[in-house]
Amino acid sequence: MNKKVFQLIVDNTSGVLSRISGLFSRRGYNIESITAGVTMDPKFTRITIVTSGDDDILEQIEKQVAKLIDVRSIVELTPENSVYRELLMVKVKADATQRVEISTVVDIFRANIIDVAVDSLIIELIGNQPKIDAFLSMLEGYEIFETARTGIAGLSRGTENISYKENKVDKQL
Repeated sequence: MNKKVFQLIVDNTSGVLSRISGLFSRRGYNIESITAGVTMDPKFTRITIVTSGDDDILEQIEKQVAKLIDVRSIVELTPENSVYRELLMVKVKADATQRVEISTVVDIFRANIIDVAVDSLIIELIGNQPKIDAFLSMLEGYEIFETARTGIAGLSRGTENISYKENKVDKQL
């Protein structure tokens, strides 16, 4: 099984995310993560989808998504030519003595403590998936109450594969 990250520029219309995820569901394709947010032009939304399958399935996914009427552009974000980030928020049980130990781990990973309660901390970490996974493994000795992960957001490096510029979208297929 291979994994691919696709960046879509779509019309910012009602139901667009439902139509895209519905395509995956109908065809039995897996979505490992999906993030969406409006671009600088509120008429368009940038969606990052992480999916997996064999090469034929991944090629079919790209072709089928490109056919959707709301999709203006679809580009594969390859690891060597892109930057991926994910946000993690984790609530950890922490009494007064554990806070110092946990703070040391937080500092090493350049994370931030964003909330302190009598018996817990909420920590925020932004990074790639291996960094986030490594951070969570360092917290295994502590009781984790909750985690929230955003999934991958990504952009291609440089200016060669820009899908969106100056209020217009060009098909990149």
